Amino acid sequence: MKLKNKIHLFSTLLMFIILIMANVMIYFLFERISHNTEYHQLLSRSKEVTSALSQMQTEEDAGIVLRATIPANSAVSVVNQEGKPLINVQSVDGLGKIGDNIDSDDPFVLRDFKGIEALSVSSPIIWPTGEVVSMEVTQLLTDVAENLRMLKYVLIAVTAFGVILIMLSSMTLGKIVTQPIEKLIKAMDASRQSGTFEKMTGNINGKDELAQMERTFNDMMEQLESNYMKQEQFVSNASHELKTPLTVIESYSRLLARRGTDNPEVVEEALTAIISETGRMKEMITQMLDLAKSSEAQSFEFKEVNINQLVEDVIKPLRKVYGREIFIEAEDVSFVETDEKFVKQLLFILLDNARKYSDREIIAAIENREQGTEITVKDYGKGIPQENLPQIFDRFYRVESDRSRKTGGTGLGLSIAKEIAERLGAKLTIESVVGMGTVIRVFIPKKREDSQ
Repeated sequence: MKLKNKIHLFSTLLMFIILIMANVMIYFLFERISHNTEYHQLLSRSKEVTSALSQMQTEEDAGIVLRATIPANSAVSVVNQEGKPLINVQSVDGLGKIGDNIDSDDPFVLRDFKGIEALSVSSPIIWPTGEVVSMEVTQLLTDVAENLRMLKYVLIAVTAFGVILIMLSSMTLGKIVTQPIEKLIKAMDASRQSGTFEKMTGNINGKDELAQMERTFNDMMEQLESNYMKQEQFVSNASHELKTPLTVIESYSRLLARRGTDNPEVVEEALTAIISETGRMKEMITQMLDLAKSSEAQSFEFKEVNINQLVEDVIKPLRKVYGREIFIEAEDVSFVETDEKFVKQLLFILLDNARKYSDREIIAAIENREQGTEITVKDYGKGIPQENLPQIFDRFYRVESDRSRKTGGTGLGLSIAKEIAERLGAKLTIESVVGMGTVIRVFIPKKREDSQ
């Protein structure tokens, strides 16, 4: 059974049960109010009769008063304390003999008289003989029965009309609820069959949950499409970049096979090239794995970090390994809330990049600001043309491919640095002047924001 049919059936059944229960309550409430109204009216008339009888001197006079004051569709019976009838006056034949005398704690008694309810009340009176007797007044509830019968017809008609409205409304509700779901299924099916990323169209600007579902689905499809395109581009670029070192290795291997045994110079040249390209491939694969990891959801441990000490810890091994002059410029000690491990990885990429593309000293400056700390990595290398700066953080992008190959660059380092900075909530910017060098700035906020 389809969802909209289930919604239609369930809502119809539920509303039908609620409507029936409400109508039953209305019927019995009206019946009770009617009985109470008739009781108070009958009790009032009974008091009037009692008042009149208290002034009579003989039983004959009492009988005349009862016959004169008896209401329509009523009966009055007077019995003594032993239950013996003294007088019985009735406007409907047999109404005064429909049951025993009233002996109940209830204010009134309901009896059945030829299919119609009869309401009886009893009150004590002083009979002309001076004896205390009981007067029972019975009223045939003809009008109440007619009113209840009409109410029953009205409630049945209301129920029937309500069921029709409920069915129509549940069908409309089911359509409203299931229409976005059906559109979602169609969009998913179309995406599966065509291999594209179909989006939902409709009331996506609404404020209800269904519109929010459509917007969420569209956002998800856009993200999937973006990730797919990035993956396609990444695979394409990776295959292109790996093809070159593999070609070089293959060419020198063939050269070794042909002339390696006779020419030591060829052997040395080939081995040097193979070792160089193998090292570059190893570095590229490592960076590609790091880049893939940075694209995944990783757990960050944000805590207060001494930036001055962190920069010193990153620079110290680089000085020893590469024998380069790397200076630290800082006036104050800076503390920020960040992930120490990832900040070290970020700074290592920037400092290693500066080392590769410059021969002079490198300066790492630390500036403490009100909102956070800015770390500046400055080199005095060849510099980057202004037209190349917008693409400098793209994967596999290199300003000069030949120069990059000589330095061992893969075009992935700055891409990894950019993604790490974004995940840390830091801001990464670059400035460069051809012939003067390059400056890369990393601004790390003091406190981690919730949105990060």
